[in-house]
Amino acid sequence: MKKRLLLVLPVLASLSFTAHAQFSLPTNIGGFKLPTKKTTTTTTTTTTTAVSGLTNTEAANGLKEALIQGISKGSDQASQTDGFNLNKLIRIPFPPDAQKMANTLRSIGLGSQVDKFELSLNRGAEDAAKSAKPIFINAIKQLTFTDVWNILTGQKDAATQYLKRTTTSQLTTAFMPIMQQSLDKVDATKYYTSLSSTYNKLPLVTPVQTDLNAYATGKAIDGLFTLIAQEEADIRENPVARTTSLLKKVFGIGGK
Repeated sequence: MKKRLLLVLPVLASLSFTAHAQFSLPTNIGGFKLPTKKTTTTTTTTTTTAVSGLTNTEAANGLKEALIQGISKGSDQASQTDGFNLNKLIRIPFPPDAQKMANTLRSIGLGSQVDKFELSLNRGAEDAAKSAKPIFINAIKQLTFTDVWNILTGQKDAATQYLKRTTTSQLTTAFMPIMQQSLDKVDATKYYTSLSSTYNKLPLVTPVQTDLNAYATGKAIDGLFTLIAQEEADIRENPVARTTSLLKKVFGIGGK
């Protein structure tokens, strides 16, 4: 894979440069030694220059295909029954600002109701996760040359970090009404209202006023990014995860 990455980088570097401009690649990126030879180009834009059989278009499309594959698998996994609930990495716990409430209710024999609420909270996240994929894919379509370069030469979660920067605000806005519908659908809102009402009536307690929708939305989005980061790392490091011929060509399976 390292050798193939070295082939991809010079290709991407030629995507768009002004006529007769000179440029030189960095001598070391991500721990790999790169060529220092200066190159002169006489065309404004190049999209089909091949390096060892790999074109700029293939490199860009391969990256986008890898991202879409990771997003699809991550979103599909999260939206399955128990996709959140039984995954320790992303399971949504009782809201931290209401943890004292949970402990108190368990101490007076309402533990099963607390558990029921936590289950419904994760069910709501699983239901809402179905809507995430189109938002992520739209962000991938906006990838620029700089984005592609930074992702290919970055850390193993560089693509995930790019998606965080470009989609978190949009995801939050889109997710909140969907999450509210999902929480209502699985009775999480009803359970939480009942629990908080019971707790707030107890003597000497500070009333809890958690914004359940905002909390669930934030945790659901964090969970999706966690799964996407796992898929990104898998595609980068595991040849078996590259399921199409283009991914195999760009990411180096069987490459020289």
